Amino acid sequence: MFSKACQYGIKASVYIASQSAMGIRTSLKDIAHNISSPEAFTAKILHKLAKENILDSLKGPTGGFEIAKGKAQKIKLSDIVSAIDGVSIYQGCALGFESCDARQPCPMHHKFVGIRSDLKVMLENTSLEELANGLEFDGTCLKR
Repeated sequence: MFSKACQYGIKASVYIASQSAMGIRTSLKDIAHNISSPEAFTAKILHKLAKENILDSLKGPTGGFEIAKGKAQKIKLSDIVSAIDGVSIYQGCALGFESCDARQPCPMHHKFVGIRSDLKVMLENTSLEELANGLEFDGTCLKR
């Protein structure tokens, strides 16, 4: 459903938020290792998220990535998805047809409209802090 870049972006953001909650600024190498992502690809994704003001990036020997205290609860998954994949996840045909709408629907159109709507609500109502806390308290993980 999400592009590979978006998947890595969400995982990286959750990891950075969890580390930031403990007062730890984390390096690109550490992030890539902990989310099982190629380092160069992760760097591009993190740069995009920093440019969109989702993450804070600090350069230099003590640099790395962090999320300011209190910011993780304001960042919604929809912010990350929009920064990386844009709004295409909320538009377009489930089967990839160029022309698909309520007047000329594909076979999945009417079922997919509800799913897409539910997905949007979930992404807009799930904070980065919520997912980061899940790593600590729910036993969820970022690596398989």
